[in-house]
Amino acid sequence: MGHPTAAVLLCQLGLSAAIQWLPDQFQMCRRNLEVMHSIVRAARQTKDVCQKTFADMRWNCSSIRRAPSFGPDLRKGTRESAFVFALAAAAVTHAIAQACASGELPLCSCASIPSEVPGPGFRWGGCGDNLHYGLQLGSAFADSPLKSSKLGTQALRAMNLHNNAAGRQEGMGRQGGTVLSDSLDTKCKCHGVSGSCSVKTCWKGLPDLGEIASDLKSRYLAAIKVTHRLVGPRKQLVPKETDVRPVTETDLVYLINSPDYCTPNPQLGSVGTQDRPCNKTSVGSDGCNLLCCGRGYNAYTEEVVERCHCKYHWCCYVVCKKCRRKVERYVCK
Repeated sequence: MGHPTAAVLLCQLGLSAAIQWLPDQFQMCRRNLEVMHSIVRAARQTKDVCQKTFADMRWNCSSIRRAPSFGPDLRKGTRESAFVFALAAAAVTHAIAQACASGELPLCSCASIPSEVPGPGFRWGGCGDNLHYGLQLGSAFADSPLKSSKLGTQALRAMNLHNNAAGRQEGMGRQGGTVLSDSLDTKCKCHGVSGSCSVKTCWKGLPDLGEIASDLKSRYLAAIKVTHRLVGPRKQLVPKETDVRPVTETDLVYLINSPDYCTPNPQLGSVGTQDRPCNKTSVGSDGCNLLCCGRGYNAYTEEVVERCHCKYHWCCYVVCKKCRRKVERYVCK
């Protein structure tokens, strides 16, 4: 791992779903220094994937850039906070599970061979993602700070813990299953003469984090507003509106409404949509009407250089010319 200072820096860079670091999380970090590279990878993936997933919406995940020093919109129990916590929790589990399979971590290795009988034409082999270890360590790292009374209200902690678990549930399987062996994709490699694929070696692997984020975005759009109140002997998260179905373990939940993100408002964590590029012909969230919040848009012309008139030469390269063309762009007023 190198110098202890480097290890501490990795601890500080690591992104859990926590808003701030607490002593017990630092201790856990120091006890598991070899995992910190995976945590840092998960932090970077969370930021990149979140911004890519919401690039066409008013809230484009820009507030995650300062993580773990989140802005107000990610500290107050909003729908956006629900998504970020869920994605971060999934990313940590994802990164650790894949690090086990790639041999990066000394305390874990490939997942166990699946118990199900292989189908015709393939056999179990390879090195599957160790989801069991990823869930075990990932949940401990992401959830431990949220169990402290020093971090936010009881309702906010309950919300974040629920969304952490929902993110890991999504990472376990897009069908929401709870049996680990059923939650992973079957991935295969072909063997045989001249690539005939007469025999396939298969293993269980996690879906791409971008796929998980896309599914979580659907849950974000359908998130349930909740309140934290006594149900029987203990407090639970229940829907704010009485006509809404009960909360399930795969739902994302939030406590307060979000700003509309149309105009800058530092107190609410909104940076506004002014100067954001928009799509003039789209009727979706990236369309100029919705993204610009009815303010209108400005048009400008840009010259782009592209490869064109490409020809294949035997053997074996392609030669292209460079063509210039003008394209019209649109940005929100």
